[in-house]
Amino acid sequence: MPRPPKPKPRTLAPSTLIIDNGAYTLKAGFSTPTPDPATDCHLIPNCLARDRSRKTWIGADLYNATDYSEMLFRRPVEKGYVVNWEAQKEIWDRSFFDAGGVLKCDPHETNLILTEAPNAPQALQTNTDQIVFEEYEFASYYRCVGASLNAYTDTQSLFTGSPSIGPASTPTECLLVLDSGYSSTTITPLYQTYPLHPAIRRLNIGGHFLTNVLKDLVSQHQFYMMDETHLMTEIKESVCYVSPDFPADLQRTWKGNPSDRRTPDPSLIVDYILPDYSAGKRGYRRPHEPSLPTRGKPTNLLPPSSTTTTTTPTANENIMTLSTERFSVPELLFHPSDVGLAQVGAPDLVMQSLANVPRGMWPAFLANVLVVGGNSLLEGFVERLARELRMLAPEEMLVRVHSAVDPIKSTWLGGAHLANDHERLRHLSVSRQEYLEYGAGWVARRFAPGGTGGLDV
Repeated sequence: MPRPPKPKPRTLAPSTLIIDNGAYTLKAGFSTPTPDPATDCHLIPNCLARDRSRKTWIGADLYNATDYSEMLFRRPVEKGYVVNWEAQKEIWDRSFFDAGGVLKCDPHETNLILTEAPNAPQALQTNTDQIVFEEYEFASYYRCVGASLNAYTDTQSLFTGSPSIGPASTPTECLLVLDSGYSSTTITPLYQTYPLHPAIRRLNIGGHFLTNVLKDLVSQHQFYMMDETHLMTEIKESVCYVSPDFPADLQRTWKGNPSDRRTPDPSLIVDYILPDYSAGKRGYRRPHEPSLPTRGKPTNLLPPSSTTTTTTPTANENIMTLSTERFSVPELLFHPSDVGLAQVGAPDLVMQSLANVPRGMWPAFLANVLVVGGNSLLEGFVERLARELRMLAPEEMLVRVHSAVDPIKSTWLGGAHLANDHERLRHLSVSRQEYLEYGAGWVARRFAPGGTGGLDV
């Protein structure tokens, strides 16, 4: 059997495009000497959508839509993996290569850093490699687990309060990344930027699951919202929070039984005014007003015109009142068994992950737990995770849990710092010439655990 060839010395292309290919949004942008996520990273909806007038919206075009009622979504990423490259190519083409796209990219003069979910099936990985080199013909390419790029961000300032010393791309040696996104919640321990694959754990609850549960609860008791995915996502992000004491909050919102009526705590109840798409009015939350009726026409979503900033109740508004739903839905991240899932919650999943690494490394990982992903923006999530993890971890070990400065764009920012370390990126990436010379199997081995893709412990 011939010995595997060694990569030949090569130079990188002049520009590098980083794509954090999430199921809900693409986080994409070119690297710059001093990357700024606010200006260099673009959030692009990773979907094809069709509204009630049967108009199709692709990627960032969705931001220009005015009526999201009963909008249908087709997403190329399922359970974190790209399973529909026909749809994904359409979104990439519109975003990166069309004349009116968000970014103008010449793949022949561009290096690509592309993220993937942990433990992706090899067939899907090979398909991705073929698309990158054969369809788009990028100059070079690095495919990696998205969580690993967070090691290149400045985590030291989060955990110690002092700025990091050395180049921005100097990676954190030990980092445990909890990524709670659209499809799932994953735990990924990183050692010298490489994921420890046997220790990766996954909870099959993400933002999509939480939105569906919220839709179901609201549809049972108030409006029928099963076709209003976009609106219910906005409501979830606006009103939901992680309770610091779930049983106590449940008691505070309980109305009692016929023989023991109680008054719920009004501080836990909010009203959400449904949007008026015909007048271009967005929905918004406001303090609960118990004197107003809550029911309207659930499928119209057309309350009378009013400014979205007012807190003064107006007649005939479609008002959705939420109380226990606000905290019972996010509680599933900590107790999946509440809906019949035979999985443990996020804190226990962290400890299960650590059980698969040498115990001598536990203090380093527990002292560097980084939380990223959209669900980390839920009020109280990081605090609850830190408290429960402290109770589960050995008493003598320090536990530090912090959310990234920008949990949505943190992975992209790490990739941008990696792109500025040309020597490291040259070592990790594969050129198109190497792909054509050595084939897809060699590329798969390069990116596999034991190659440049991670460690098998």
